[in-house]
Amino acid sequence: MGFLQNNNRTAGSATTTTTKQRGDAAEDAALAHLQDAGLVLVARNYRTPGRGGGEIDLIMRDPRDGTLAFVEVRQRASGTHGGAGGSITHVKQRRIVFAARHYLGRLRSLPPCRFDVVLVEAGTIEWLQGAFDAG
Repeated sequence: MGFLQNNNRTAGSATTTTTKQRGDAAEDAALAHLQDAGLVLVARNYRTPGRGGGEIDLIMRDPRDGTLAFVEVRQRASGTHGGAGGSITHVKQRRIVFAARHYLGRLRSLPPCRFDVVLVEAGTIEWLQGAFDAG
């Protein structure tokens, strides 16, 4: 019976929680890093409605020139398998661009924009400004 009881558990529930906690901590660290650099938080975890949409981890504004930075935060414990940067696929980029266009559609005027990536890996933070474009 013990085998059947173990089978009824949600697979990976403890791992999922741990992964989410690590992801949240990476986002917090990235946010602090960007704020220390002078950027201002506009939105966090912006999601488009419906299925198949996209999500943006952080939307930041640079007060010096008004640029909106749509920021993807990637965290990996080690540099194996391409590291944190290697996990940003073309499909992931398109979803971020889709969500950014949705967000921008709500604004009266379009500010300058860029797509940044913050890599949190092995205790270091690397900020890649203009990491990819909408094209």
